[in-house]
Amino acid sequence: MLDTRRYDDREHLLLAQYAMHSRDTEGRKYAEPEHPYRGPFARDRDRVLHSSAFRRLSGKMQVFTGEMGIYHRTRLTHTFEVASLARTMSRVLRLNEDLTEALALVHDIGHPPFGHCGEDALSECMQRVGGFSHNGFALVIVEQLEQRYSAFPGLNLSLEILGGQDVRAHKAEAAIGRSPLLEVQLVDAADSMAYDAHDVDDALQMGLLSMEELLELAIVRRAMRGVREKLGDGPVRRERQLLVHELIDLQVTDFLNEALEQLVEYQGHTADEVRDAGVRLEHSEAIRRERGELEAFLFEAVYRHPRLIPVRRAAYHRLQDMFEVLSRDPSRLPLRFRRRAETRPVEMVVGEYLAGMTDTFCDTQYKYATDGSTGPLSDW
Repeated sequence: MLDTRRYDDREHLLLAQYAMHSRDTEGRKYAEPEHPYRGPFARDRDRVLHSSAFRRLSGKMQVFTGEMGIYHRTRLTHTFEVASLARTMSRVLRLNEDLTEALALVHDIGHPPFGHCGEDALSECMQRVGGFSHNGFALVIVEQLEQRYSAFPGLNLSLEILGGQDVRAHKAEAAIGRSPLLEVQLVDAADSMAYDAHDVDDALQMGLLSMEELLELAIVRRAMRGVREKLGDGPVRRERQLLVHELIDLQVTDFLNEALEQLVEYQGHTADEVRDAGVRLEHSEAIRRERGELEAFLFEAVYRHPRLIPVRRAAYHRLQDMFEVLSRDPSRLPLRFRRRAETRPVEMVVGEYLAGMTDTFCDTQYKYATDGSTGPLSDW
């Protein structure tokens, strides 16, 4: 006979006591019976994986838009890369892999089209209603906009998943006092490590950066030394790929070594006790400093690259134009968003509609919104 005791027994054997154990979950907003062979966080992972919003991540670019080629990361490929990194680190630290994976899969689900410039455009347009946050919008998606069950709105995810996303939406508050779950911290670290390394990869492949420019950075020199140590003094083929692999590996190794040392004194403590103690996992001081240098360089050399600026500017203005059209005439919103606008500020609902779009869907609806037509736009 299947029951969740088998699941609890497995976690008891494999997980550290300071991990978040499934049996200790705070549950869900809407009570549901336990599943016979999946723990609560495994169910959360599957619900996110099968959601419409998750599938739409394949059409949302990470940094570069589709006008700049098809090699570079989308939000979906980035999400899978973060989940892979986070799962690996979670296993080493004996944390809850199901919870870690669910948190990783949901972490970018609220991103609007056109990467960071899309978020900037919506933030400016929505100032009157508090601006826009992709982390906050993720909670709107999983609690309200996804409609897959008849018994409740949204996905009814575990409160630990919702709490982890709320931490991402309020990072300043989470940086002091009681700390987030270790699994939440792990996903945040994996996200940062993944996008740093992969933005380097994409920018090199697209010719926005040269290896010579990158070798001015301490962490890149450190990574190339690691490549040389592994390959010897001969010619290095696939230099870009090897560099990216080493950049990830050295960051993950440093993070895990620091975490293992830090968590020694918390053996035997529960997840709540570790949170009450304010434990925050982080890289060594040297790697933190070098990562900061890399991120500052990427911001100036890549995100503000002359080839990228006009593409981002055009996308920014398309979103602004659509926001103005729909705010002036909410009757052009799809039916379910018109209904939401009956009880919410129009600017908020227009922002939600635009934020849920993929890049290409946004471009299509932009043409329809600005060609003199008067009918409602399509739902996503």
